[in-house]
Amino acid sequence: MATPISMPKLGMTMEEGTVVRWEFDVGAHVEKGDVVLVIESEKNEADIEAAASGTFRHVYIEEGDTVPCGTLLGAITESPDEAFDASAFQAAEDHPETQAGGSLEVRTPTRQTPPSPAERQTKPIAPAARAAAKKLGLDPTQIRGTGPGGRVTKQDVEAHASAREALTPVANGVALEVVAGGSGETVLLLPGLGTDVSAFARQTPVLLERFRLLGVNPRGVGHSDGPEEAAYPVEQTASDAAATYEGAAHVIGASLGAAAALELALRFPDRVKSLTLITPFVESNPRLLAVAEAWQRLAAEATGETLAAALLPWFFSPGFLADTSVRARTLRGLAQTLARVPAPTLSRMVAGLAAWSGTRTQDLSRVAVPTLVISAGDDLLTPGAGTLATEIPGASHVEVAGAGHAVALEAPEAVNGAILKHLS
Repeated sequence: MATPISMPKLGMTMEEGTVVRWEFDVGAHVEKGDVVLVIESEKNEADIEAAASGTFRHVYIEEGDTVPCGTLLGAITESPDEAFDASAFQAAEDHPETQAGGSLEVRTPTRQTPPSPAERQTKPIAPAARAAAKKLGLDPTQIRGTGPGGRVTKQDVEAHASAREALTPVANGVALEVVAGGSGETVLLLPGLGTDVSAFARQTPVLLERFRLLGVNPRGVGHSDGPEEAAYPVEQTASDAAATYEGAAHVIGASLGAAAALELALRFPDRVKSLTLITPFVESNPRLLAVAEAWQRLAAEATGETLAAALLPWFFSPGFLADTSVRARTLRGLAQTLARVPAPTLSRMVAGLAAWSGTRTQDLSRVAVPTLVISAGDDLLTPGAGTLATEIPGASHVEVAGAGHAVALEAPEAVNGAILKHLS
């Protein structure tokens, strides 16, 4: 009897993973619980253990290949000489995910930055995909292709349409992508400027064990509707978030998402059980505004990889960036995240940030819910984040020494521990 080794789904937003390294050669004996391979996904590496003892019999996906969750990667048989049909086993056990679904109700964001006119002409799109997109009223150039060379397939179009149907209405003519999973008290996740809920990739597995998670992609991010407006006000982001759940929730926001979380607590105090503000601000400093302006320009002109490379030093500490393998892995993950936020959306978010800055400085004393402020010792963008804790009544403060602005990704153990303590 054979046991499959498949690409796991390790978080609410994970849709694919890369095989980094097989730890055994084909034909080797493995014990249940042995680490058989290492995968990479969402800026993180993970060890995958054998589900049974036996012989490592076959490899389907080679090192370096990236495949969807559910894809059959390898096989273990009870003995080295038992009958084993690799092709038949693959046909029975290979279940790559092509659209949202599953027990976590994952609605995976796949839209990328709108292509340039030249890219629209050269992007490979299968004829069947064009026909399906026309029938559904979709622009196939806006859909990520999973075929060879990034070719958009009919299945890609159908998966994109299915994800669009799962959006949550929040206002007249506006619906947002909400990634949901787990059970228990509701925890709302609000990502920061230019990112989506994958920014909480290192928190979601821990929180899913105890809470019902709702990760909200703001207007224009992922599959969320992006109305053509001059700005996306922070106040509107807070109102949108409140429309995605019922009752009261523990609200966690990072950076600009922390601004929305704070606004939510001030505008709808009965809808918030507690606040966790990660690297927050109430008044943006000149450096934050300058980086945001440069970010807008690069998003409109550069590739996702170039944009990620430019932002990496602003988000992470020198110590974190000193590890070349970690830096390369983080760069790949960040590029994927940034690709889900079109340049026009980023510009509207920045305009909302600038307009909100300084408007709530005198209102922090009115925050009436238990609040945790998490700051980072090497944060270049919001270095004064910890001072918010002195202005909010009863707030607690945890500073993660030696971490940068993206502290939730750089130092997940410290951040997760602080959040769990606060929520309990």
